[in-house]
This record gives sequence, structure tokens and C-alpha cells, in this order.
Amino acid sequence: MTRPQGTIAPILTPFESDGRIARDLWISHAKWVLGQGAHFLSPFGTTGEALSLSLRERMQALEWLVEAGISPSRMMPGTGVTALSETAELSAHAVGLGCAGVMVLPSFFYTAVGDNGQARYYSELIEKVANPAMKIILYHIPQNSGVPVSPALTARLNDAFPDTVVAYKDSGGDWNNAAAVIAAAPGVAVFPSSEAQLTKGLASGAVGCISATVNLNAAAIRALYDRTVAGEEIAEADAAIKAFRKIIQDAGLIPAMKAVLAVRSGDRRWLNLRAPHENATFESGERLVAALGPAADHIGLS
Repeated sequence: MTRPQGTIAPILTPFESDGRIARDLWISHAKWVLGQGAHFLSPFGTTGEALSLSLRERMQALEWLVEAGISPSRMMPGTGVTALSETAELSAHAVGLGCAGVMVLPSFFYTAVGDNGQARYYSELIEKVANPAMKIILYHIPQNSGVPVSPALTARLNDAFPDTVVAYKDSGGDWNNAAAVIAAAPGVAVFPSSEAQLTKGLASGAVGCISATVNLNAAAIRALYDRTVAGEEIAEADAAIKAFRKIIQDAGLIPAMKAVLAVRSGDRRWLNLRAPHENATFESGERLVAALGPAADHIGLS
């Protein structure tokens, strides 16, 4: 895999009431999302509460998925943290397992370093991991990280490491930035972070989406992707997935999705989030399931 494409789920991380990762739910949810049609999983993204998890937890939970029979070739875990040594440790671990790629935030907190500082960070990461099998998805989410991954930086890194820096997740919400990355770095596969931009993106040079709501609506989003690529009429399906996305997004993506899963599965462990988030509520899940109507009927079914 040099240029990934398709629909990718940054999967939710379920927790026990004492805060431990709920291993059985974690595995069953990952398998369900893939079974619904997602091309890849991206554990430990923003949706997975990654920055509330320790390095050891992330590595162990990734190993659980592999041990459960999920091919690492279907996984692109998030590995970016502030300390370069820890990002390298997580990335090397994922690559060593055979993961298809690693999704790497820029080094955040020191927000004034600019493109030169971030270029050094990513370059030294590649040097430290020193494995030609590593494929990096640059992760642009400036509203959370405080640091952009600019079109110019993307082009610079792809020029320097064309076989390693192969993709870009745009979670900034500004289509103009995604379009600028497509123009500046044509060798990079660009993924908007919402299926609301899927059809527009595919028509404009993007390659799919890495979207939180693939956790709940993977089959419909995959069908829309396939039909768009095939050149079929998709207006009604496009409108339906946008309506689904809006209901969940307006309610707060992570707690909303966990609440829906708690209601549809009957497993209240889905209500647990890690600090600093507050836990979801079963009542909010009931309201969301009612708002989604028949579009939620498939959720929680094996």
C-alpha cells in the first residue's frame, strides 16, 4: 500500500467502569465496523480518546486486535504525541505489527515552531523508526492541536520522503485547506474527516474519508463511496448520510456515538468516557436513536 483510499473508521475506545479498556467490546466493535464495510480502522484517533490513553495501553490494545484475528493490514493507528521518542515508540510498534500506516499528529504545545520545526519532527521520526515499511498519514486538526499541517509542509515532506509520507487527514473542516493540499502535494492521498465531504472530495481529487461516524454508519458510507466511484446516482444516499452525520455531530461526536451504542447494544459500558470528558447518558442515547429513526436499526446488530 503506497496510497491508501476508501472509508476509514477512527474507532471508539470502550471502557470498563474502572477506566480500563473493555477488551471484549473493543474487539467486537472493531470487527463489526469492518464487517459493515469500512476499508480500514484507525485506532487511537481523536474519536478514540487517544490522548487520554497511556503508551502501554495503546500498544496492548492494538495487540489485542491482532490476536483476535484482525489483519494489521486493515489498521492505521494514531501514534502522534508531543514527545518525539514516544511517537517513535508507538510508530515502531505499529509498523512492527504490520499495520498499513500510522496517523501522526504534528508535535503540539510548542505552537510557534512553524513548518521548519514540524519538518524536523517528522523527519527525525522517520529516521528513528528507520523502517521502510512505515507509511505516514499526516493528521491536521488545528482546532485541537493548535498546530496546522500546512499544504507547504505536506509537499515538503512528501518530496523528501515520497514512499513514507503518503496520506493526509484533514480534520480542520475547511475544504479550501484540503483542496490546497491536493494541489500542493499530488502524491499524497487526502482524506477529509467527514463523509459530508466525501462526494465533493472524490470529485476533486480526495480519496475517501476518515470519519468518526463510520463507527455507526459504515455500511451506508461505504456504499456511497462505491457508488460515487462507479459514477452512479447518489443524491439521495448522500443526503441521508449527511443527515445522519448532523444528528450525531450536533450532539457531540464521542459521547453521542457511545450513547447510541449503549442503547442499541444494551451494554451500558459504552457510556464510559475517560477524563476530561464526562460520561455519556443512556437518556441521550434514547433521544438520538429516536432522532435517527430507521437509520439506526442496523447499529448493535452482529
